[in-house]
Amino acid sequence: MSPVAPAVGRILGSRWILAAAVFLSFFWQLGSVPLYDLDEGAFTEATREMLGSGNYITPYSEGRPRYDKPILIYWLQAGSVKLLGLNEGALRLPSALAATLWVIFLWRFVRERLDEPTATVAALVMTLTLEVSLIAKAAVADAVLNLFLALAFFEVYRYYLHPEGRFAVRAFLWMGLGFLTKGPVAVFFPVVGSLLFFLSEGAFRPWLHAAANPRGWLVFILVALPWYLAIYLDNGPGFFESFFLRHNLGRLEGPMHGHSGSPLYYFLMLPLILLPFTGWFLRLLRTLRRAWADPLDRFCWIWFLLVFTFFSFSGTKLPHYLLYGATPLFILMARHRDLLVGRWLGFAPPLLFFLVLLFLPEEVKFAASQAHKLYQVAMFKEAEGVLDTAYLGVTVCGLVLLLLTAFWRGLPVWQGLLLAGFIQTAVVFGVLVPRVFEVMQAPVKEAALLARRLKLPTVIYRTSMPSFSVYRQAITPERPPSPGDLVFLRIDKLKTLAEEYPQLHREVLFQRGAVALVKVTATPPHG
Repeated sequence: MSPVAPAVGRILGSRWILAAAVFLSFFWQLGSVPLYDLDEGAFTEATREMLGSGNYITPYSEGRPRYDKPILIYWLQAGSVKLLGLNEGALRLPSALAATLWVIFLWRFVRERLDEPTATVAALVMTLTLEVSLIAKAAVADAVLNLFLALAFFEVYRYYLHPEGRFAVRAFLWMGLGFLTKGPVAVFFPVVGSLLFFLSEGAFRPWLHAAANPRGWLVFILVALPWYLAIYLDNGPGFFESFFLRHNLGRLEGPMHGHSGSPLYYFLMLPLILLPFTGWFLRLLRTLRRAWADPLDRFCWIWFLLVFTFFSFSGTKLPHYLLYGATPLFILMARHRDLLVGRWLGFAPPLLFFLVLLFLPEEVKFAASQAHKLYQVAMFKEAEGVLDTAYLGVTVCGLVLLLLTAFWRGLPVWQGLLLAGFIQTAVVFGVLVPRVFEVMQAPVKEAALLARRLKLPTVIYRTSMPSFSVYRQAITPERPPSPGDLVFLRIDKLKTLAEEYPQLHREVLFQRGAVALVKVTATPPHG
């Protein structure tokens, strides 16, 4: 064994390296890229309007009630903006802090149940997993929801070991806060998951006793009910009809916003979500039947499989939904880390990912040659300019480091994959994400800042990019344009605008990538 390998093991078992991973994955570059549309733009515009109007009950976006999510994420973002100002870092900070707490409580739970080294490995795996780091740096509700889901499940297992009312009450508290974050999903998974686990133990009566705990229900009602009552009084039944019927039941019955997929969708997405630890997870599958005899392993598998199965048959599919069931996978991977001995199984997924990144400029050129829509051609052309020598240099360095790690024979495979997690995070957030956002969102931000400087009435035309209003710091209505207006639109809508309003003269003030900002005036009469 290399004399360096034991030192690497000691470093990876340190709390300091975990703190470094949290900083790198959750806080580094947090505010360095523009907000992305639709999700970040929609959430943050609702937060901006909340601060502007002083209405902290009903979220509004572009002047219309936004019924997509409950209130907690907007409150958290509003508090952050009041402290730090309206900027990307402040808007994303609640997610980064929630992800940090998620890691801390995972570490504490695993240390209680197993030992500190395993807890540190589980926390590192979680922190360095690709999809976790992405939602930790996103101004949306998912990091906060995952925190409360994990906390509720942890209390369920504590209650299984020691059937005391305090654990049940705390589970109700976390479900109540989750209910304020994203609604019924925060209750459904802990309740159904706990029922399945207790039934597998032949312990239905203790579960029923906890589910009917009056103090627990009182806590849940005190946490969740006041705002739901307040929005009903402020806005009538609109939130309940839209959120519960359309955004919850509707997502089960059919795709929303085009997010559809077959029941095999998550079989394909899971390997990407778990990068660079995909092979580590695949090794676990061989232990599934044997693991069923251990209560903690069974609890973890039930949690994961419930989420995986539920969303596989849901009408709406998004990659980050699987994170609701990812926490138990981090525990299982850490607990059974010594089973991973195959280097090709472990390192093939991250190596393939890096090869995709390395050849991304060629992939973009090919995609551009196949694109037919004007805005797609424009974005691909923009991408060709930013995937530069610096991008390739950093990606090649990352690939070389990954190869050296993969062929380091004296290093356990799981330790090598943790090092791969650091390499992946540095490359993804150091060069990939900034360039993706430079292509997709920087033009939107530039157009909004120009519109803000010009201080002219501004409308949006057949385009849904709410981050434009965040950066303009004003509501941008979607109405017919009038002479003297600025019009923000996607470039493929320029022709439609001319055809629909031939009486207006159009002066393009800004055009970059997929978007444009146009000033319209009355067409002077001929003669």
